[in-house]
Amino acid sequence: MELFEVLRQRRSVRAYKSQPIEEEKLKMVFEAANLAPSAGNLQAYQVRVVRDEAKKRELAKAAFDQRFVAEAPVCLVFFADSERSSEKYGERGKELYSVQDATVAGSFAMLAAVDLGLATVWVGEFDEKKVQQILNSGNLRPVAMFSLGYAAEHPSPAPRRAIEEIFSGDFPQTD
Repeated sequence: MELFEVLRQRRSVRAYKSQPIEEEKLKMVFEAANLAPSAGNLQAYQVRVVRDEAKKRELAKAAFDQRFVAEAPVCLVFFADSERSSEKYGERGKELYSVQDATVAGSFAMLAAVDLGLATVWVGEFDEKKVQQILNSGNLRPVAMFSLGYAAEHPSPAPRRAIEEIFSGDFPQTD
């Protein structure tokens, strides 16, 4: 798939088949996350791969009962490793760069999943402390999680804002 086709095909999917994900596909998703740019190339993030049914149910509960988190074969939880980033960048690394690193890695993983015929939905609404407790993550800060599997639904594209509404400055001229 070409990049723009992947971008156009990405949807927030909240219903999944029970079909397991092939290990090779999972590895490719992980590789994509690992290829994401990061501040100072520190890769100040960690990712937990959750397949355990009980843990997924707990995560769904921590995500304010978003049940699809538990229904997908895999849940990926992206954590910011603020200590890793703060060693080089101080407070800005701790508060911002590590979060950016985790979210860019999540975005790369998500796009790779689409390219591989998998479906995802980004989950940002959850109780951080509960997620930390469920996954024994210590000081790692959970910033995003997403369910991962084969789609059991095919949502229509969500409406998007006009490009002119988002971008300003030296905007490209059109004929």
